Amino acid sequence: MLKKKHLKSRPVCKVTFELPKTIAASSANVVGDFNGWDGAATPMKRLKDGRFTVTVELDAGCEYQFRYLIDGVEWHNDWDADRYVPNSFGSENSVVLT
Repeated sequence: MLKKKHLKSRPVCKVTFELPKTIAASSANVVGDFNGWDGAATPMKRLKDGRFTVTVELDAGCEYQFRYLIDGVEWHNDWDADRYVPNSFGSENSVVLT
């Protein structure tokens, strides 16, 4: 799930990335072109109810490709993403529009 909040004070959009508790995992990271596709750069916090979440500040008026990396090995898309684009691995990346 994606939640977006545009700041009035500067051209930034705070994007909250969230994985549902139905994703059984011990760790989750959001990985995308905003962090150089670095699998360790943006770890998600596990909430008490089992969901994973993280908020990232992104430049407003842009689009970013991303995916979720579960337990360091399994890739997931966000099915509430703004759209999807094919990637070079034969699957799709999620896209968030800020």
